[in-house]
Amino acid sequence: MPQLPQRIWSDEDWEQIQRGHASRDMDEKWHVFAEDEVVFLHRSWTGNGVFAATFAPVDGGGWRIASAVVERDSERYRGTDDAYDCVMLELVISAIVLGEPAPDLRAKLVELSRRESGSADTPPGLIQHSALGLRSNS
Repeated sequence: MPQLPQRIWSDEDWEQIQRGHASRDMDEKWHVFAEDEVVFLHRSWTGNGVFAATFAPVDGGGWRIASAVVERDSERYRGTDDAYDCVMLELVISAIVLGEPAPDLRAKLVELSRRESGSADTPPGLIQHSALGLRSNS
């Protein structure tokens, strides 16, 4: 991925990210799991891998995404916009895995989705649910 999230996750966040997230119902759209420093994000219904993000420790503490890949086979993932993919990767980790509200990332997702689709009147909730899904309380 040419664009990566710039966020630095705390050591506590990294521990939770490594535990991942398993979808438990149809409204949850993502399975997330880690192997060593690589975090894999798969769509829950299809099992298709969409993102693989390699984390690295940061001097002074915390973790950041050092590199990432995104699926570009349109049969498996329809995304083609680098900025959208950057936001989506960070949003799944922040909102789904960590359970953060992430209002700024959600707003950016809506903005980028509307720009890509050319439909400025699509309700934000529909865009977010379609791409991100829900996170059950765990």
